[in-house]
Amino acid sequence: MNDHVSLHHHLRTHAKVADDLRHLMTDIARAATYVSYAIQTTATGLAGTSNQFGEEQEKLDILSNSIFSEHLKQSTTVNSFISEEHPEVVALQQKAPYAVAFDPLDGSSLIDANFAIGSIFGIYAAPAILGHAPKEQVAALYVLYGPRTILVYATKEGVHEFILNDVGEFTLLREKLRIEPKAKNFSPGNLRAIHDNPGYRKALDRWLTESATLRYSGCMVADIHHILAKGQGIFSNVGGATYPDGKLRLVFECGPFAYIVSQAGGTASNGRQSILDQTIKRIDQRSPIICGSNDEVEKTVALLQTR
Repeated sequence: MNDHVSLHHHLRTHAKVADDLRHLMTDIARAATYVSYAIQTTATGLAGTSNQFGEEQEKLDILSNSIFSEHLKQSTTVNSFISEEHPEVVALQQKAPYAVAFDPLDGSSLIDANFAIGSIFGIYAAPAILGHAPKEQVAALYVLYGPRTILVYATKEGVHEFILNDVGEFTLLREKLRIEPKAKNFSPGNLRAIHDNPGYRKALDRWLTESATLRYSGCMVADIHHILAKGQGIFSNVGGATYPDGKLRLVFECGPFAYIVSQAGGTASNGRQSILDQTIKRIDQRSPIICGSNDEVEKTVALLQTR
């Protein structure tokens, strides 16, 4: 750990991102410190409202969405943003260079159980996101609220991890996170799909037969961070009869993580093509995702294509 390398400094000297992108990413990080504090101090429970997808919202869902939205609105770098908790594109500065997609609180159903949860962001150098593909992101990042609050960002210069210190600043923890080709751990979401998706059943049977280690929490941020932290593993969430295209949204969850995983040397597939190449056509667009260690993703995709 290097206590002296701040996120702002790292973005400027290592990633060498444009000044406006650096300011945007530090604005998001600043908002995350408020969300981290709110998670520790705000009463949990349902808010009595639903998001655009008909899912009941937790109190912290609404609060975290408000915190991030206000910081993006106050930034001069954001042309528009879309949030999983908001039904429409929010237009801001017409001449600003970036569009942002975010899930303010992934895994919020785990709040009452005191499990780790997180926030996910994808950033595009465009006035809007619809019509683009995740490969066009210029940066992606997530924040994990667990025993420690961790921020991980990815650009073309790699994937880097920061920890929130006692004075509210993210400082460098590890640089250049990498994912090895082979996996020992598996993280299978939407396991109900094994009843009507024979390929997914075969994938699960192979993991169990080969004595792979199960690591699944129900929070995508926590589960994929585990892959990056350990340097290997596979995360999957594929379709069945109830969710034929999987449960996760392309723009808020699959797209940002596909970018992050690929910058760490891993792979993210929807079972037919790279998620990075999928065109984002709708805010509510879902996608299967199989991501992590290259060799394991390839083997799993092959099994998913069998019947």
